[in-house]
Amino acid sequence: MMHTLERYFTPVDGNRMTDEIAEGLLRTVIDCGRTALKNPCDYDAMSELMWCGSLSHNGITGLGRPMDFSVHQLGHELGAKFDVAHGAALTTMWGWWAQVCYREDIARFSRYAENVWGIKISDSTKAAEAGIECTVNYFKEIGLPVCFTELGTGTLTDNEILDLADRCSWHGKRKIGQLKPLDKNGIAEVYRLANR
Repeated sequence: MMHTLERYFTPVDGNRMTDEIAEGLLRTVIDCGRTALKNPCDYDAMSELMWCGSLSHNGITGLGRPMDFSVHQLGHELGAKFDVAHGAALTTMWGWWAQVCYREDIARFSRYAENVWGIKISDSTKAAEAGIECTVNYFKEIGLPVCFTELGTGTLTDNEILDLADRCSWHGKRKIGQLKPLDKNGIAEVYRLANR
């Protein structure tokens, strides 16, 4: 799911088929993820999840557009510092990254809300926000963390946040992401939002 989201939210619309594949994959992961958690022996649900993983990891869900992968960069620093699971670090960061970045392309987030979550709200901003909320709630539903305390790091001091941002930005030498490139200060902003 995260590898597809990182390819879906970029500043360049790709092509229709890529979007359809990505949205279908996300709907399938959401549905089959719920089923697989209830019954890990459900062969159909598990095989669909494996198929989705193959499609997402081979890059097909992002053909025709650049990848963002800022959530991965944010999560990698958490993994390095706190030795937390990769997926858990990603779900911890995604909602806060989305809060910081969604205004860069409200139409894209609104499309995601409608085509993945079935949200039909005429106000694009409200639809975008509802799609973000549904995603975060799904992560919670399947038992994944969405903030630092749930991740198990506890709340961090501002010095710890600045250290994470410094490392993630390669000591201020790089920005991460494509949708809204984040410098050291932008990275720190996302970490601060997750610090609860």
